[in-house]
Amino acid sequence: MITVNPIPAFTDNYIWAISDEDESYFAIVDPGIAKPVIDFLEERNGVLAAILITHHHFDHVDGIDALLEHYPETPVYGSDTEHIPQCSTCLVQDDVVVIPEIDTSFKVMLVPGHTAGDIAFYGEGKLFCGDTLFTCGCGRVFEGTMAELYHSLMRLSKLPPETLVYCAHEYTLDNIGFALWVEPDNLNLLQRQALTHELIDSNMPSVPSPLKLELETNPFLRCNLPNVIEAAEKTAKKSLTSGVEVFQVLRTWKDTQYD
Repeated sequence: MITVNPIPAFTDNYIWAISDEDESYFAIVDPGIAKPVIDFLEERNGVLAAILITHHHFDHVDGIDALLEHYPETPVYGSDTEHIPQCSTCLVQDDVVVIPEIDTSFKVMLVPGHTAGDIAFYGEGKLFCGDTLFTCGCGRVFEGTMAELYHSLMRLSKLPPETLVYCAHEYTLDNIGFALWVEPDNLNLLQRQALTHELIDSNMPSVPSPLKLELETNPFLRCNLPNVIEAAEKTAKKSLTSGVEVFQVLRTWKDTQYD
């Protein structure tokens, strides 16, 4: 069994620290800054075993160089199509990253859309998905296409419902606000809003969340459901004939009117 700890960074980022049960070795996911990671490891006398990168944006990679200075020869795993110069192993769809120090491995899933070469890491019932799938939301489309991100999300949605989603930002409350624009009568969503308020008020992270909850409340995973289609068609002022079209309306709606 592995354990996962959040390392808060910047204003709302989570850098994830994956460890063995003894918390002696750690794999770090998306270190956008090095100091909080180094502090975390030194407090635990931990050894850095691997660095896993989902995509190339600065708040996910800018800590790599300083970590490698502090922990030389640490392997860095990232996408074959992302510009991440420090990568020692470049990954493609269905590669498996084995981390023997913590006795675990992760399957690589190519999930383009937020960026052109985004990847996610899935293993032991846990999904580390960077900025592709957020708790109750999804990332913006920067370098990929709307269709790519939609299909990436649909692939993630087919993972087992008990999968825990470890995204890279504390965006849950904000995302719930938009989701309620789409589905104001979704009782699961209203309950999630109340529980998330309790977590945030207690200075607790709202991440991870079970994929089952995302399927019940995240509008970007619900593009084929009547209530969501109706809300998207009302916004678009036209009929929509596919999940991709619904997704594009929702993402554009959030980009232009909510954010």
